[in-house]
Amino acid sequence: MSLEDSVRLIVEELLKGMEQQKSQNSSSNLPLAESAKINECEIKDLAEIDLQRYLQVPDPVNKDLYEEMKLSTPARIGVWRSGPRPLTDTLLRFRADHAVAQDSVLGVVPEEFPAKYNMVSIQTLCSSKDEYLTRPDLGRKLDDENLGILAKGCPKGAMVQIIVSDGLSSKAVEANIPNLLPALTQGLEGMGVKLGIPIFVRNGRVAIMDTIGEELKPEVAVILIGERPGLGTAESMSAYIGYNPRLGMVESERTVISNIHKGGTPAAEAGAHLASLIKRILDAKASGVNLE
Repeated sequence: MSLEDSVRLIVEELLKGMEQQKSQNSSSNLPLAESAKINECEIKDLAEIDLQRYLQVPDPVNKDLYEEMKLSTPARIGVWRSGPRPLTDTLLRFRADHAVAQDSVLGVVPEEFPAKYNMVSIQTLCSSKDEYLTRPDLGRKLDDENLGILAKGCPKGAMVQIIVSDGLSSKAVEANIPNLLPALTQGLEGMGVKLGIPIFVRNGRVAIMDTIGEELKPEVAVILIGERPGLGTAESMSAYIGYNPRLGMVESERTVISNIHKGGTPAAEAGAHLASLIKRILDAKASGVNLE
């Protein structure tokens, strides 16, 4: 018998076996879902695993120190390996978290979101997320149409102008603003601070506060903006505060509070803290390094 004939016979036998197995499954009393599970392994949901409590190194020399190190940081340490390669669950979790981070950067805050919080909505010169990522300079500027929206919808000369921007994380806005914004506004109003109409900026960079400050002339501007996502969280937000915001303002004049998220400083707590900090900036008439 030739090699070709042998191969053909093997294939025919395999096909017969597959048909018999299919016939047995269809004629069995097992439900379809149960039948589909035959010869399948149970797969756990990796997203439910707390990586800071997941000890992957087998037989660690100092387990107590290993646990302490894992709990001290969200960084991926002590993940072990299979030869020179990462473990399968380590790689899968990495790729899943990386996908969440990408979704956060490329995602869009819903169109109706600003109206829920009575914010005036504007957009920078960036017409898309791709342009936002490749042209940071355009994320700091407004065209005449959006400057007109500001002039029409926002009074000038407020003591504090609150700005919200998606920045590099749309998820940060949706996750934190519902608790952060009320805590911030209530805290400032309770201290007698006059607030401007809050503004939402789509595709904005931190320095958009300078452009808005030049137009509306508030004493202080604060921008609540989505941070660049990491593999630990995609919902982190930062607050940049500037006294006398204006074009040409240097970075050292900004006061920054970062890591606002449920795993860092919770949104409501951050709002209360920002209110106290802004009042201090108003009293001192300085921010950034000048505040110290």
